[in-house]
Amino acid sequence: MITAEQLEGKQKITWCTGCGNFGILASLKKAVIGLDIPHENIVLVSGIGCSSKTPHYINLNAMHTIHGRPIPVATGVHMANNDLTVIVNTGDGDCLGEGLGHFIHAARRNVNIAVFIHNNGVNGLTKGQFSPAARRGYVSNTSPPPPGAPMDPVNPVALALASGASFAARGFSGDQKNLVDIMIRAIRHRGFAVVDILQPCVTWNKSLTWGFYNKRIYNLQEEGHDTADRIKALEASREWGDRIPTGIFFDTECADLAQDIFLPEDGNLKDHINDLSLVQQLIDDHIL
Repeated sequence: MITAEQLEGKQKITWCTGCGNFGILASLKKAVIGLDIPHENIVLVSGIGCSSKTPHYINLNAMHTIHGRPIPVATGVHMANNDLTVIVNTGDGDCLGEGLGHFIHAARRNVNIAVFIHNNGVNGLTKGQFSPAARRGYVSNTSPPPPGAPMDPVNPVALALASGASFAARGFSGDQKNLVDIMIRAIRHRGFAVVDILQPCVTWNKSLTWGFYNKRIYNLQEEGHDTADRIKALEASREWGDRIPTGIFFDTECADLAQDIFLPEDGNLKDHINDLSLVQQLIDDHIL
């Protein structure tokens, strides 16, 4: 069993005091312990941003990749060795901006990875520019005056559902109890599992605050939501106002990418050795 001591990162945490990322990191540690799987079988993949510093603050096998690219890298890790449990830690700017195309295609392919999106509505690491998840009217140094962000935000849960994801949920960094449960469910789910994690950015985003969320968050499971109905999940995902739903929106079983793609019959791709003479023969026949 993994212990809390094993997960202690060696680097100093540089997030701002009061950042919602602290609650997500604490929840991730509790979720990893709750999974009860070998420490060496877990891989954490991140992109660029405040959220993507997470691999430096938790002692797991990890890959810190480039902006918008953690999902394709995580897909490669999974396809090469599908005995591993692969988790993506990304942010709304990272995943829903540069990484949006990868997000959509991984959902429709139903890649067996869990994707945790730290969603604060800003590009916090680069001084608070409005992100693809910023609410309409959010004013930043890069938003056009006077209206602020001139468009509606990307809705990660709705987009995941429309793109074919087999698991979609939303958590809140201030509700660790439910967030830990959601994370464990997402990681154990076979298929593309998306968790949109609402979190305040106390430095840059003065509208999506702790107080804003604490007054509005409610849990779908406490109100009898049907997680087997994709249409109802889509409808619930679009609720945003006096009440904001969290919890599991959708959960179903269907074939994942590794089941429907050609892989070596003799084991994981990592263990497969190509016959180089056959590769050379292909080159000779079709290229030279």
